[in-house]
Amino acid sequence: MSDLTLNQAIDNIYASITNDNEELDSHIAALKAAMAREGVKEAVFEPSRLAQSNRQGRKIMQSYFRKKGVSVSFSA
Repeated sequence: MSDLTLNQAIDNIYASITNDNEELDSHIAALKAAMAREGVKEAVFEPSRLAQSNRQGRKIMQSYFRKKGVSVSFSA
């Protein structure tokens, strides 16, 4: 696994979500590693770029990522 920046890791997750969650778990692992390298405690996503940007979709995403050890929030 190459050393991605935090923004690259987040962009890969957006792409994965667009492609029916293809390789999502590996992208979450890369995000977690990028967050650790950069000292970031929480990944911030833009709801408008998500497949399901409603409240239920965001809560499902937060729950899934939390199970993988990544804290998620959403920009306004």
